[in-house]
Amino acid sequence: MLFELSISIDRYWKALADTFIMVSTSAGIALLAGIPLAVLLIVTAPGGFLESPRTNRAVGSVVNGFRATPFIVLLVALIPFTRLVTGTTIGVWAAIVPLAISATPFFARIAEVSLREVDPGLIEAAQAIGCKKWDIVRHVYLPEALPGIIGGFTITLVALISSSAMAGAVGAGGLGDLAIRYGYQRFDTQVMLIVIAVLIALVTIVQTAGDRVAHWLRSR
Repeated sequence: MLFELSISIDRYWKALADTFIMVSTSAGIALLAGIPLAVLLIVTAPGGFLESPRTNRAVGSVVNGFRATPFIVLLVALIPFTRLVTGTTIGVWAAIVPLAISATPFFARIAEVSLREVDPGLIEAAQAIGCKKWDIVRHVYLPEALPGIIGGFTITLVALISSSAMAGAVGAGGLGDLAIRYGYQRFDTQVMLIVIAVLIALVTIVQTAGDRVAHWLRSR
């Protein structure tokens, strides 16, 4: 070997596994909650088939409020709710709560933009042949916006990787926790550099895979 690791390789694998659990679980929640939220924002907007300005403004205000709150502030503000849900405020599962709550409105807005770009002519054509409202969502809005939604979900995953590392500052575990406890606090540059390299590799893999899937969907 060219150099000897200053900490056990098992610690790196454990930190990577914790990061994967945090990111994948919170991303899954954001996907399941974000798409319905984006659809609600679209159909209740002016000109939508369930036009409701009050509902749209109320939902939009909540979404904007969470998006405007820095993640580290949200992490602390949600401590009572996190404790209620998970029974603890530290560890991987405690971090998933603020991660999911932060990612959901972020992804919802990106998905909303993709849904808004669907050709209005397709919507009108579906209405003209008698499609039900929610059939239009299922068979027109979502399929047409899918490449953009995948692209937005990729961006959300990258943001979650960054946020999960930040959550390590409050004992959430994962690569961020490893970098802070064994790199920063012990002045171990090697640990810091390895964690940074792993995070860069993760982001690159996620972004490349997401771009390829989105490109494949657009070319179909």
